[in-house]
Amino acid sequence: MAQQPEPGGLGVDLYHIDSAYIAWRAGLTPAATFDLYTRSAPFGGAYLLTAGLELALDFVSSLRFGDDEIAYLRSLRPYDEVFLATLRGLRFTGEILAIPEGEIAFADEPLVRVTAPFLEALLVESGLLHTVGVSTLIATKAARIVLAAEGRPVAEFGYRRAQTPFIAARSAYIGGCTSTSFLAAARRFGIPSSGTIPHALVGAFPSEADAFRAVAETLDNYSLLLDTYDVDRAIRTAISVARETEGHTGYKLASVRLDSGDLVADSRYVRAALDDAGMTEVRVLASGDLDEWRIAALLAAGAPIDGFGVGTSLATGVGSVDHSVEGGALGAVYKLAWLEESAAVPIKIAGEKSTWPGKKQVVRVGSFERDVIQLEEEPFPSGSRPLLAPAMSGGVAAGLPSLVDIRERAAANFAALPEQFRALESLAEYPVEHSDRLIALRDRTIAEHAAAR
Repeated sequence: MAQQPEPGGLGVDLYHIDSAYIAWRAGLTPAATFDLYTRSAPFGGAYLLTAGLELALDFVSSLRFGDDEIAYLRSLRPYDEVFLATLRGLRFTGEILAIPEGEIAFADEPLVRVTAPFLEALLVESGLLHTVGVSTLIATKAARIVLAAEGRPVAEFGYRRAQTPFIAARSAYIGGCTSTSFLAAARRFGIPSSGTIPHALVGAFPSEADAFRAVAETLDNYSLLLDTYDVDRAIRTAISVARETEGHTGYKLASVRLDSGDLVADSRYVRAALDDAGMTEVRVLASGDLDEWRIAALLAAGAPIDGFGVGTSLATGVGSVDHSVEGGALGAVYKLAWLEESAAVPIKIAGEKSTWPGKKQVVRVGSFERDVIQLEEEPFPSGSRPLLAPAMSGGVAAGLPSLVDIRERAAANFAALPEQFRALESLAEYPVEHSDRLIALRDRTIAEHAAAR
């Protein structure tokens, strides 16, 4: 079976190689600083839950141009052999500062800051945007779904539709999901695994009772799917089979799952039937094209649902047509902010897409009182802490927390985040300020560029 290839040196876009070639020929070699950020929070909310840093550092550390990569580049253009030799020996030697995974960040704040020789800093752009951008998108989506579930467990079921299933499972766990159905990701990242049974298994037996009985006599702790034919009949059958088999197997019916239909009415009927049978400990689970808005609506309607399985909307980070909310991508950008030993201050002047020059730090004042983006050398405001922390120095990654620690950090941050910023649709814009010195640098740089025209 073919495996997805590791990107290595080819984990770049063609224009990065061409740009690196032009810069090499022009002798453009100073240390450069790039900022990775997004201009807006996804899904109509106020925040981003940062994720993907460990994957990003793995990518940067693995940036190599071996014989196969060099041969492929030769097939594209007649690059100078000295340039190709430069690529062959290239290793990332710079520094990376980043907002740690599990922190809450906001639009316009640098999530990652890269300082390295220009060629190195340039070549890592797409890999960083992919790992950090996709991870942060999915982690943020997961957090929104988990918050909507109001303490009920959420399982990630997205492998079959995820474009990046490992990233989806890891990021969903950071965002608060309790488990994943994708066993390879569960093993790789140490995430609890979960699952029920499919409609196909029920349909493969002569009757629903036969299917339920086979499950109940095989698995010591099992779940039954109720909506293959008729939910009202299925729950009565499930209760009968559970009672019949538990006496001689000792196996327990742990949950029942609803995957379609009127989830409010069906969950009420199922819950009442279980309670009447004395099976108050059996949980009622729901799945089937769920997202944060549908979960919130189900609970607002009083649906007695104990947990949710969410797949497509979570693993693909989609928005909502009904709520006029875009999704599917974070829209992160990677922009040049500073060149060492250069008289020119890099800036893009394009209205709302204009960039902020300088080597910057992000500081948080108090417990989500406000954030300030400032120049690195400026003193911090009273009662604040820096968010950008060293992640790599001299091309060597710093020690990183475990996935469990990252998940716990995220949970603690959401517990501290004021309610108005946690809403599905932002009720308030979180205050992100720029320091006076940073504003002055930007204004001066814009004026200098205008005068030079």
